[in-house]
Amino acid sequence: MAREQMADEEPTVRPLDPIDRTILRLLQEDGRASIRSVAERVHVSRANAYARINRLIEDGVIRGFTARVDHERAGHGASAYITLKIVQNSWRTVREKLVTLPGVAHIALVSGDFDVLLLVHTVDNRSLRELVLTRLQSIEEVLSSRTLLVFEETDLVVGD
Repeated sequence: MAREQMADEEPTVRPLDPIDRTILRLLQEDGRASIRSVAERVHVSRANAYARINRLIEDGVIRGFTARVDHERAGHGASAYITLKIVQNSWRTVREKLVTLPGVAHIALVSGDFDVLLLVHTVDNRSLRELVLTRLQSIEEVLSSRTLLVFEETDLVVGD
């Protein structure tokens, strides 16, 4: 199991070569790909591919393996990006509260006109309304929010 880097720690950065980057791309396309198929596609031995994947996991480059989900088919018909302005220096407290909210898929501390960007998936607009107007706005460190409804999504695999 990969060790998670804490947000406040300096990550160890080891340069990735073209084979590492290709392995990452292949695993992003199909996280269930066998070591054998990855090795064949990057033209290295199975032992080499296995060692490289393990190193990428140990270094925290690969944080885990997940399924890409069609949220609408999974019963989450409403998706939105939500921006938050928060009290200065309250990021850690706000983050602890946000991770407990239902439907939150991604949380980012950002720069610009707002402080936090959330991606949420909810069953419907009523649930989204409840999340924003009741749950988010009850967090005392949240000064304001803006909700951007997602009409259509396209997941992309990160390239080299």
